Amino acid sequence: MHSTHIPKSTHISIWFFIGVMLTVYGWLIMAYGIYELVAGVTDQVVLASLHAPIWWGGGLAALGMFYLVKFRPGKAGQ
Repeated sequence: MHSTHIPKSTHISIWFFIGVMLTVYGWLIMAYGIYELVAGVTDQVVLASLHAPIWWGGGLAALGMFYLVKFRPGKAGQ
């Protein structure tokens, strides 16, 4: 019998790139939030003491890193 070699798929999931984007945006937003906290820059908004950019940036970065790990290229079992 002649066996044929089937090449491994080289496709990269779109979710991997979404993970990259979310991670980058999350780090940027969180870095700005930390800058606001350290520099004492406060806008006159009602809940400025909660430091929303730090929380939202951290959440976006965490979600992005989850997508990066789950949909990384070359992962076994895809």
